[in-house]
Amino acid sequence: MLVEVKDRVESLRNYMRVNNLSAFIVVSSDAHSSEYVADRWKCREWISGFDGSAGTVVVTLEKTLLWTDSRYWLAAEKMLEGSEYELMKDGLAETPSIIDWLCNNLKQGDTVGVDGSVCSISEADNWSARLSECGISLDATSDPFDVIWTERPQVPNGQAEVMPLEISGESAAEKLKRLRIVLKELGVDGMFVSMLDEVAWLTNLRGSDVDYNPVLVSYLLVTCENATLFAAEEKIDDSVLKYLNKEGITVAPYTAVWEYLASYPLSTILLQPSRCNAAVRVRLNPNCHIIYKDSPVASMKAVKNSVEVEGFKTAMLAEGIAMVKLLHWLHPAVENGGITELDVDRKLTEYRRLDENFLGLSFSTIAAYGANAAIVHYEPTEENNALLHAKGFLLLDCGGQYKCGTTDITRTIALGELTEEQKEDYTRVLRGHISLAMAKFPKGTSGTQLDVLARQWLWQSGENYLHGTGHGVGHRLNVHEGPHQIRMNYVQAPLLPGATVTNEPGIYKAGRHGIRIENTMLVVPHACTEFGDFCALQPLTLCPIDKTPIIKDLLGIEAVEYLNNYHAWVFEMLSPYFEGEMFDFLKHACAPL
Repeated sequence: MLVEVKDRVESLRNYMRVNNLSAFIVVSSDAHSSEYVADRWKCREWISGFDGSAGTVVVTLEKTLLWTDSRYWLAAEKMLEGSEYELMKDGLAETPSIIDWLCNNLKQGDTVGVDGSVCSISEADNWSARLSECGISLDATSDPFDVIWTERPQVPNGQAEVMPLEISGESAAEKLKRLRIVLKELGVDGMFVSMLDEVAWLTNLRGSDVDYNPVLVSYLLVTCENATLFAAEEKIDDSVLKYLNKEGITVAPYTAVWEYLASYPLSTILLQPSRCNAAVRVRLNPNCHIIYKDSPVASMKAVKNSVEVEGFKTAMLAEGIAMVKLLHWLHPAVENGGITELDVDRKLTEYRRLDENFLGLSFSTIAAYGANAAIVHYEPTEENNALLHAKGFLLLDCGGQYKCGTTDITRTIALGELTEEQKEDYTRVLRGHISLAMAKFPKGTSGTQLDVLARQWLWQSGENYLHGTGHGVGHRLNVHEGPHQIRMNYVQAPLLPGATVTNEPGIYKAGRHGIRIENTMLVVPHACTEFGDFCALQPLTLCPIDKTPIIKDLLGIEAVEYLNNYHAWVFEMLSPYFEGEMFDFLKHACAPL
């Protein structure tokens, strides 16, 4: 692999020499700003060998560098070992930004390349402005990988399927009607929808073009009168075409989008600069005035209707049943020996498949034992698959796609003897999880304002974690969705009733252990007082939380009460589906602390 990566870097450098480029930035995204991308757009992985979901490569004629965040530092170090790549730990004070590094290492008159079709408008504009201050220009017009990647995969052409009204809870026509009202209020004639999950939600279509995310590669152009879906003809069979026509949506080929944009007849169009790729602006009719705003679809999609909420509950019930079966199997299996991280993943998937609504995973399972759990987004492979022993922790972060909803859960499970440090770390993480879960807050509060609740008990001991505390979860859609988040850095989007959000504090100590506890929550109305409306977080996840590592005095009386109430609810909901030994196991797992 190292030889292949070296040859690929050299082929990019040859391209750069021919096109007078002194550096090239390779981003991790696709033409739709997706988190998970189809194979065609895995250019950063192809050029570097690093397969984490986040990272940016910079190649100059002399150097190769990879920027990635704290989730992937340990994994990236292993993957890049022996290569010419230098790891740049994004987020550390001593790590320069990509543009700062380029300004310090290139000279005036140089040109930096980036593929504008996978780079957002905001990125392209910010990079261009910053580089121009140093006398360096940005070229965002070419895609070298169409030239140098000789066996580059094609755009995927999976079949589209209609999600019926009894699962979606609202027709595509009604969603488009609501969107048009918002567009009219904003004073724009139309909107170009490029995010795949937003297209899927608006049209009530689902697909299989991207691993884990049930979306189809497509664009949607919505005006006050029309809606046009740009998707490969192979995706749309006669039944789907008939459905789309009924909902007022016409269909055009995926590649025809550029011709449509060039002849766009209306005066104004809304583009989301942080998500829409820069090539769209280049191809758009120059007589059209662009309104740059965040997509209104994101906030519409984030607030679930009653049918979607019930779908989540059904999916969480199925997930909870599978998780209890897994937990019941786990300890005896580990004690008997020979069980690996991948065995845990396979066994859980086996239990999930027993439910008729299960469709597949919502992300790659993280089954991380011992020190592997300190790698935040560790994924076991046949090469690094650890054997489990009856001691220490197993961190299991997993999720499923069901016909009626999407799940995301993390449990840290004691497999046997623990150190006092492990017990204290576990208890502090759990106390943070519970403190956030118990929060009551004014309607309109952002996740940033709540983030400290989850971190406070770690901060008291001088500890922290560098990932976000919570994200939205799509309804049979992407497991990560916005616009709201719970994290340290400021995210303005409020937590509104009907929104889903995860609650997942953790702690990671390199070479020792990693701990994370996660439930998916639903924002619900709590009270109306003289000070306004207040909200609360209601758990959707149904699964026992391991009590073995808890230091009860450190957890605190209120947190113990919350945990006991949570477990009583879990037992009430799951116990009708078990009997005999499995029933007794669940009863013990949910017994009061």
